[in-house]
Amino acid sequence: MNNIKVKQIINPIPATDGAGVKLKRSIGVEPNYFDPFLMLDEFGSENSEDYIAGFPPHPHRGIETVTYMLAGSFEHKDSTGGEGKMGAGDVQWMKTGSGIIHSEMPAMKEGKLHGFQLWINMPAKLKMNKPEYIYINSNEMSVHKDDEKKIKVIAGSFEKADGPLKSHNVEPIYFDVELNANKEFNFTLPETHNSFIYLINGEIKIGLEKHKRLKDSTLILLSTGKALKVLASSKAKFLLISGKPINEKIARGGPFVMNTKAEILQAVQDYHNDKFVK
Repeated sequence: MNNIKVKQIINPIPATDGAGVKLKRSIGVEPNYFDPFLMLDEFGSENSEDYIAGFPPHPHRGIETVTYMLAGSFEHKDSTGGEGKMGAGDVQWMKTGSGIIHSEMPAMKEGKLHGFQLWINMPAKLKMNKPEYIYINSNEMSVHKDDEKKIKVIAGSFEKADGPLKSHNVEPIYFDVELNANKEFNFTLPETHNSFIYLINGEIKIGLEKHKRLKDSTLILLSTGKALKVLASSKAKFLLISGKPINEKIARGGPFVMNTKAEILQAVQDYHNDKFVK
């Protein structure tokens, strides 16, 4: 079987977004695009000054945003009238399509806030679809658990645990893996996919070849292949995310990702002319 190797090791850079929320950004900097993934941010702090200003109303078009909360809570509101509250373990999968204006604000004044936001590109044929939401509450999430590991399945399948997302064009896999010290996580990935691991905490080794030490808040891009082997040198927690490339040219303009510069200019014009979904 084709063994998966470490392709690139990336240390996220400190950044701010929204109204000054402090975060660590990896995809969206280097690499700028790992088809179909456009951006990956880890936000987290026990200092409320790092997150309290939140993400006030802002637009999107042409992408999907996947927000996964590990600690704390966010309140969401959007221009369609939708609203909700996300707590620890919850996921909001938003397909922005033709355009939406939304806000994500902390529903807490103190305490630890920790989570991730992933941006996924949409193919040209879906970019102007009506916005759509998938909410996954933590108590509804499929989980595989044994003596060696615990795996929350947000998308894809692991043994008998199935994620709620079905018939998605990039055939995503999104696992939250907790692996005990000196234990292995083995999984077969599609050779068609681009895949990465984001190590949250702990120390791991990937594959059979030697590579640099991998410890805490690290993005690891993986080679294409089938057999993924992860060994935990200490108790570790990481995200495994994988998706089928779209293989289309992209044009980026802040919160808008389309296929041409002209489409970006049209998105800006539509936003300023108040033509996004209401």
